Amino acid sequence: MNMNAIWKGLSIGATVGSAVFMLVKATETKKRNIRRDASKTLKSAKNLVEDISSVVM
Repeated sequence: MNMNAIWKGLSIGATVGSAVFMLVKATETKKRNIRRDASKTLKSAKNLVEDISSVVM
């Protein structure tokens, strides 16, 4: 048995389980805020990648 794979799987499972638990227990307002913040983060990351690619080219 590969112990590294087992530990990796357990840690990923715990992380995903914690995230799902937080989302399930969050109130509607917090869920909206989480979605809004995630949307802003993705837009910022997209802009950053576009800026970097324009500098490189």
